[in-house]
This record gives sequence, structure tokens and C-alpha cells, in this order.
Amino acid sequence: MSSDPGHVKFGVHPDVLKLGLVSFLTDLSSEIIFSVFAIFFTTVAGASAALLGLVEGLADLSASSLNYLSGWWSDRTGKRKTFALAGYGFSTLAKLILLISSSVAGLTAFRVIERLGKSFRGPPRDAWLSGVADKDKRGYSFGVHKAMDKAGAVLGPLAAYGLLLWLGEGANTFRILFWVALVPAIASVAVLVRIPDKPGIAHPRENMVAAWIALSPGFKRYLVPAGIFSLAYFSFGFLLLRAHSIGFAVKDIVLLYALFNGAFVVTAPLLGKLGDHVGRGRMIMLGYLIYLLLSLGLAWADEKWQLVVLFIVYGIFFAIDEAQSKAFIADLEPGRRASAIGLYNFVTGLLYLPASLMAGALWLVHPSAAFLAAAALALMALVVFAVLRPGRKHLPEA
Repeated sequence: MSSDPGHVKFGVHPDVLKLGLVSFLTDLSSEIIFSVFAIFFTTVAGASAALLGLVEGLADLSASSLNYLSGWWSDRTGKRKTFALAGYGFSTLAKLILLISSSVAGLTAFRVIERLGKSFRGPPRDAWLSGVADKDKRGYSFGVHKAMDKAGAVLGPLAAYGLLLWLGEGANTFRILFWVALVPAIASVAVLVRIPDKPGIAHPRENMVAAWIALSPGFKRYLVPAGIFSLAYFSFGFLLLRAHSIGFAVKDIVLLYALFNGAFVVTAPLLGKLGDHVGRGRMIMLGYLIYLLLSLGLAWADEKWQLVVLFIVYGIFFAIDEAQSKAFIADLEPGRRASAIGLYNFVTGLLYLPASLMAGALWLVHPSAAFLAAAALALMALVVFAVLRPGRKHLPEA
């Protein structure tokens, strides 16, 4: 790693931008597919909405199932690129299933296998990213990377919309769309192959239990408020339902989704730079506070303009949560970054399912109840974080 200005582009190490390009291309490919998957699964394949819900639940579970394994394995060997490449390659190969099968079984296999690739690549990739980023620009580097990643989520659905508008909504159009989506997926792997590795410190004798024991007390303290906060993390679908209940048409809700992603892309680098200056612990607390206020706003909003503002606020919160939490963990665990990020992703991912189930049950009682419960849990997480102060002791930079 070098802080030489000659090796810096747009304020970050050039490998940060290259990894961002890989994520952008992958997300572009995935979002082209995901934006139409539910329709294809239920109309062309003929599956029920209940089965779709089951498949999406399995996909969410698979997206966090391998996080700790891949993180521990990456730290054990010290390798980053090998594991990231395996994860991206696995997701790309999974998309080939769409070209040879439109059965319910084939589509289910694609959805689950593709998310397994995401689960496997995440922790090694984030550890790799933190290794090439200068410590005093780590928050900004993560923000830039996540902004490039999310830009794919903005353009992917727009690309799918354009193809459907041009070619119609027949079964052949979906086939063409899946072929188109495969192109950026292959390109992402090609770009990744050309990026030089940034190995971490190998811990060849550590099993998964020993790796957990070796993690710092600060990181373990952070898992407590992070776990509490994860229980407040209602599915994004509830925001869309709230918008529809206030009177937004379906086409307008699509625009709200684009607005949320746009707010994320614009603010993520700026919030990362702010975190580098004020401290990432304060940014985590700011994220919890914003989510608290957002939940209260969703509970009481009754006009369209209020929902527009809240979708922008949600994009800002998500930019903090997605990027700055990983930068914070990288500071806490300089020697075992992949293991720590993997464990964080695994724990929070498992808690998202009961969180959404709880929100769904409360929604049936009254929509506002779901958001008020989320606000209460966010407040609890904020207080626990302030009491435990997980960032007050840092290990020396590796």
C-alpha cells in the first residue's frame, strides 16, 4: 500500500476503484435479473407467490451462510483474491442456469447458488479493500466502493426496463435479457483477474473456534449493539408497502426505489470522508439515530412528500450502514479482518429473518406498530453502543 499521490486516483488507491468496478458490473448483471425474477418465476415458470416467498427466504439465508467460513478461511491462508474470485465466479456460473432451464427447480437453484457466491466473496473482498486503502482514508474508500456497487443497482433495473419496453414482455425477451445480464458478470471476473492481490497475515493454525477466541474484545462488544440493531432491520419491502398505502402508484414506487439508490450513491463517499474525520464509531451511532428518526417518520407520515424525503433519508442511512460498519470493523481487527467481517455478516444476516417476520406480524396489527418497534430497537442499540464503546481500544495497525 502506498500513499504516494502518484498512486492515488480520485482520492483513493486505484485498486479501490478497480474493486468498485468489479462490484458495479456484478450488481448491474444481478439487478437486471432480480428486477424481473419474481415476474418470470410466477408467470413464465408458473410458480405460486407462496413458493416465491420461500425461495426468497432461502436466498436471503444463503447470502449470509458462508460469510464466516470464507472470512476465516481467507485469514487462515492470508489470501484475498483467490476467495473473492471464487465467489464472483460462482455467481457468474450460476447465471448460466437461467440460459438452460426455466423450470421452478432450475430457477430456485439459480437464486440460491447465486447468493452463495455473494456470501463467499464478501468478507475476503472487504478485507482486501481495507488492505489497499490508507487507514486515514478507509471510510472514504469504502464509501466510494459501495457507491460504485450501488450504481449497478440503479442502472440494472433501468436496463431491464428498456429491454422490456423495446422487445415486449414475452418469454423470448426474458431469454435475451438473461444473455445480456451474463455479459457484465463475465466482464467483472475478467477485471478481477487483472487486479494484483493484497494478501493478509496468514493464521495457518487457527480453526474457526480459535479464530473467534482471538478476535478483539472491542469487536465482540460491537456485535452486541449490531445484533440488537439487526432486529430493527425490517425488509425494504415494508417501505414500498408504506408508500403504496399512502397513494403512490406502482410505477411511482419504482421511481422511489431509484431515488433511494441515487441517494446512496451520492452520499456514500461524502459520509465516508466524514467518518475519516470524526471517527467511525460516531458514524455508527449517527446511522442508528437516523434509522430511529426514519422509523418514527414512517410510522406517522401521511403525505407523499414526506415519503419522498424518507426514501432519501433511508438512502443516507444505508450508505452509512453498508460502508462505515465494514470500515469500523477493519479498524478493530487489523489482523483478522475477513473473519470479523464474515462473522458480522453472518450474525446480522441470520437476525434479519426474524426481524422481518416480527415486522410482518406487527404490520398485521397496524403498519405503524412495525416502525415504532424498529425505532425502539434502534434506540436500544444506540444506548448499548454508547455504553459498551466498542471502538475505545484499537489493536495496533497490522
